[in-house]
Amino acid sequence: MKQQAEKTTTELPAVQDAPKGSLPRIAVAFGGGGARGLAHIHVIETLDELGIRPVAISGSSIGAIMGAGMAAGMPGEAIREHALVTVGNKTAVVSRLWGLRPQTVRDAVANGVRIGQFNLERILKAFLPADLPERFEDLPIPMTVTATDYYGQNEVLVNEGALFPALAASSAIPAVFMPVRLYGRVMIDGGISNPVPYECLMDLADIVIGIDVVGAPEGDGTHIPNRMESIFGSGQLMMQTAISLKLRLQPPHIFLRPAVGRTGVMDFLKAREVLAMSEGVKDELKYALDREIEARLQA
Repeated sequence: MKQQAEKTTTELPAVQDAPKGSLPRIAVAFGGGGARGLAHIHVIETLDELGIRPVAISGSSIGAIMGAGMAAGMPGEAIREHALVTVGNKTAVVSRLWGLRPQTVRDAVANGVRIGQFNLERILKAFLPADLPERFEDLPIPMTVTATDYYGQNEVLVNEGALFPALAASSAIPAVFMPVRLYGRVMIDGGISNPVPYECLMDLADIVIGIDVVGAPEGDGTHIPNRMESIFGSGQLMMQTAISLKLRLQPPHIFLRPAVGRTGVMDFLKAREVLAMSEGVKDELKYALDREIEARLQA
């Protein structure tokens, strides 16, 4: 299904090496991980503090959503505030989901009312900022979103056309949301095929940052996971295996794993806890950037 991926992707021009003594160009890949992806906010805030505007962004699942906010020009502080008053607020979550309920009994019978049967694009529009652009072409920073072609068994990269269908396809977490049709194909979570999609950025910047928020099953080694823990935990193990292979083949210049603890994929109501436990990634990023930038300025 390689041809399908090519049809949904526009080649972005590769950048030339930055002139000696000039600041290097930076790109960021935001990984998937559900609620754990709220830790991406620290990365965006840190880049804001340093006055760094990425030349390109990529993202899978929640990383695509967070990345879209940054690509649209939203500062990290605004993204943090929006997250806390929407997905981080129980009353707001219930209210917004209630607005998406079937309007008639016929609709309820026909379409179902379980969260896994909601239209994910509608959910995203209910929770994301109203001024987010409708199309990739309207994003101030070029962005690539990953999705997984369920039957084609391959990663699909999207960086043109309608933004929200691509975000929905990239965020269709198995066992939580129904798959999404995109370009006539059945798509699921982009993190399944590429948890941290930094490869598509390697030719676009001097320094590529990859942020992994997949996490891993945690415990004392004796606890038997229940059914849902097993489903999501095995997904984490699978994605970490893929990441390990990717890092051996071609690592990004900077690769960080914020502390996300035992946060569940849908634990968005724990937004403040996630942000508190992952705050250390700010200093890690600053240190890594200082080292990489200094090395390039001296080269």
